[in-house]
Amino acid sequence: MRTHRDSLEWVEHGTKLFTAQLAELEEQEMAEPSALPGWTRKHLMAHVAANADALGNLVHWAETGERTPMYSSAEQRNADIEAGAKLSASQLTAWTNRATHTLAVAMNDLTEEQWRAEVVTAQGRTVPATEIPWLRAREVCVHAVDLGTGLTFADLAEEFLTALVTDIQAKRGLGEVPDGPLPEVAAYLAGRSHSLVDVPDIGPWL
Repeated sequence: MRTHRDSLEWVEHGTKLFTAQLAELEEQEMAEPSALPGWTRKHLMAHVAANADALGNLVHWAETGERTPMYSSAEQRNADIEAGAKLSASQLTAWTNRATHTLAVAMNDLTEEQWRAEVVTAQGRTVPATEIPWLRAREVCVHAVDLGTGLTFADLAEEFLTALVTDIQAKRGLGEVPDGPLPEVAAYLAGRSHSLVDVPDIGPWL
């Protein structure tokens, strides 16, 4: 079972993976399609940066008690991603680095009591603030693979993959998951490319 400390470590691990992939890309490569249909790598970068800002809103909520939703609306979230995808690679990289650093500092400053405060996710779930690092870990780890630079689910930490499978299984309401290598099962449940056979299509996730 994942712990709060586990999630914090996975945020750091996933962030390093994500930024390492970006560092190897040229400007034109960032504008190329990602592994997510309809999104370029710039869309992914904008999404990951905006997600850090949005989760920062939840950290602020936990710290101050002031209700601060992740996004003002789904339309605003999508518009920010589309606008971000039009930025230059250097602008996007700067935004990603700034937002990631700001979120890390804000989380580090929360007290034990503040971590227990309840916040509401973009999906409308009321959760303790301790869930915020897990939400971020999922984003940076899974989207590091989605950049389509050759990284696969097999490059993610086994403990993270186990937690991810448990989480997606619960979110999708699945009674059981197919047999197979853990990275492939995780990829399948996340709606990504996988090597499993004779399994039904369960659609995209995250």
